[in-house]
Amino acid sequence: MSIPSSTAPFKRRSLFKVAGLGAAGAAGLPVASACSDIASDDGAIQSTEGFDFLPTYQEWTLPVQPDLVGEPPNHPSAFTSYPEPVQAVTEVPSGSGTYEMTVPIWGDTPAEDDPYYAALFEAWGGTIVNLRHADGNTFADTSVQWLKANEYGDAILMFGWMLGSHSNFQETVVNNFYDLTDILKGDIAERWPLLAGLPTSSWGQSVWSTDVANPDSARIFGIPGNLSGGQGNAVFVRTDYLEAASLAMPTTVEELLEVCRAWSDDANGKWAFASVDWFVGQWFSAGDTEGWKWNEVEQKMYHSSELPEFTEQLTFRRTLWDEKLIHPDAPTGTLDAHAMQKAGSVLFTQDNMGWWNEFARQVKTGEIEGAIAPLPPLAPAGRTPIVPMNTTVDGWTFLNKELSKEQVEELLDVANWCAAPYGTTEYELMQYGVEGEHFNLGEDGTPVLTELGNKVVQAPVNYKQMCGQVQTFLTGDPDMVQARFDYNASIQQYANKNLFEGIRIEGPADFKTAAGTLWDQQNDIAYGRADLSTIPDIVQTFLDNGGEAAREYYTEAYKAVHGE
Repeated sequence: MSIPSSTAPFKRRSLFKVAGLGAAGAAGLPVASACSDIASDDGAIQSTEGFDFLPTYQEWTLPVQPDLVGEPPNHPSAFTSYPEPVQAVTEVPSGSGTYEMTVPIWGDTPAEDDPYYAALFEAWGGTIVNLRHADGNTFADTSVQWLKANEYGDAILMFGWMLGSHSNFQETVVNNFYDLTDILKGDIAERWPLLAGLPTSSWGQSVWSTDVANPDSARIFGIPGNLSGGQGNAVFVRTDYLEAASLAMPTTVEELLEVCRAWSDDANGKWAFASVDWFVGQWFSAGDTEGWKWNEVEQKMYHSSELPEFTEQLTFRRTLWDEKLIHPDAPTGTLDAHAMQKAGSVLFTQDNMGWWNEFARQVKTGEIEGAIAPLPPLAPAGRTPIVPMNTTVDGWTFLNKELSKEQVEELLDVANWCAAPYGTTEYELMQYGVEGEHFNLGEDGTPVLTELGNKVVQAPVNYKQMCGQVQTFLTGDPDMVQARFDYNASIQQYANKNLFEGIRIEGPADFKTAAGTLWDQQNDIAYGRADLSTIPDIVQTFLDNGGEAAREYYTEAYKAVHGE
């Protein structure tokens, strides 16, 4: 099933021909002014390219050049040594406001009086941004109520994966957040040179419309996070255990299953996986955005559940369960896969790429022993693997629409400071804290976090995600940097471009509900609570309750990008 060429022309105006899909537009939004509340459950389709009101891009020249030069964003450049940092914002604006920003946190909340915060406030000009920490595990769902009640302070950080908790995030944006367009459009480099140096595509992805059927209603509502590019997630294997068991790194799904069988020992507390669910679809090429795939020969949009690959991936998951190759408590979703992989009770974990760095850090500090590495791109034997590449920003900082223009500009001053990249004094303070308190320089001149630095600076999200940097790099331990750089180079041949790239799609509410039910039913099959023979039934239920209607929705969106 082929994907059309990524060079197909993007016809922005044609996107708005899908207006007939909703009650009053592609987003299903009533025609309304930007200051009015809007509401709909019919979904949203939003262009993220072709706007003429974004900040004018002006390259911000890096103060130091990377040691390894890749092809950003999917193959980022890298530093194998720590450069002497250079100040990026040489004329720091003076700020006197006090604000509150809601951010997620995983773990313990740091003390508010830690020197880290005071040092940042002083460095970026005096503006005080107090953090309201909230449990990251429930942040997506609870943000729905905070926003409805306007109880999130002056700003809120939301990662992209959190948006699905909102029945219509388009509605949420327009009803709650400040319209930044008139402040940010055009040449902003004099006051905010680093914001002007952010990729134009980042700003394009920060646009939402009050009425997608009307191109003139598109506006900037968010400060974009990092556009990191490349592979975001992987399955990691304890390579030292593979070597000890004389097992080769698997190169196909079938070889992976054989490794799982050879290593697992349920009776003695050893399993191949603590859990594996959301990553499996990549191995079986089970669809792009929301599981949809385009069949070029038939000129038809298919949901992954209708394809043979859907049954294949569920059969694979069920085999892991039936043969006791996965932890018996996997269905609870409560297992600490990190702890289990470190302890050696599981061989594989599914995680984001940051786990590779964190495991290596703990080995280097003597906390644990061993080594992990990502599995290479896998597919069933005879098929070519695919690796989805990240084409979206990590998330956004949204500002409360009740702020004044002057307050918004002050917070943009802070965001501009936060956009400073690796190799700057701003980045060093943001990422490592105060020297002598949160980090010390190692023998090679590289910052080494103290126990306090790990707790206060490294572990929490804090301000590190308030704004994306003008460019992101691979950094840290030189050996790890080289390993990740080489790995990124090795997977470029398998890169898979999302067929909906250039637009943001929020599916209709019925489709979201049906997809959620389908996911629960998949887990029932994977964990032995239902038979594989029920697959046709759950697929038909999905189609009858929102999937079939959404097919037309996603088909029209696809044609808007790639042409009729």
